[in-house]
Amino acid sequence: MDWKRLVRFALLGSSDLEQYAILLVRVSLGLLFAISGAKKLFVAGSRQTMYETLVEAEVPFPRLMTYFVSSVEFVGGSLLTVGFLSSPASVALAVDMLVAILTTKLSAMPKGLSALSWLDDFLYLPEVLYVLLFIVLICFGPGKFSVDYWLAGKLLR
Repeated sequence: MDWKRLVRFALLGSSDLEQYAILLVRVSLGLLFAISGAKKLFVAGSRQTMYETLVEAEVPFPRLMTYFVSSVEFVGGSLLTVGFLSSPASVALAVDMLVAILTTKLSAMPKGLSALSWLDDFLYLPEVLYVLLFIVLICFGPGKFSVDYWLAGKLLR
């Protein structure tokens, strides 16, 4: 066994695996949002739950916003899954999650926590993780296994 190689991997990771990691993150996030958005658009019970959440959060035009947010999630997630317009889709979905954090998640957090406990609870929110992953996808791109990569190769020759 090559110990130097093992130590190098332990300390620096492997750029050989980078494209597979990006693919896994992009497709997983894309499917999560595409499925969630589809349920909110096409399943009456899920759509009603979304509507009630927006009403409770006092979001203006809750009926319209139910369809808008659900469509952003469905379309953005679908685009992300195949890797087409990945950066704009990631931006739209990150904004979607930031709005969710600001309108529903922050107000539901316990009051009177120490700064460290508050930060712990905040970072535990899945929406925060999604925003961070979208930032990674925006910065690193959709990877080699994407429609965007193929298109860029065709258009930038």
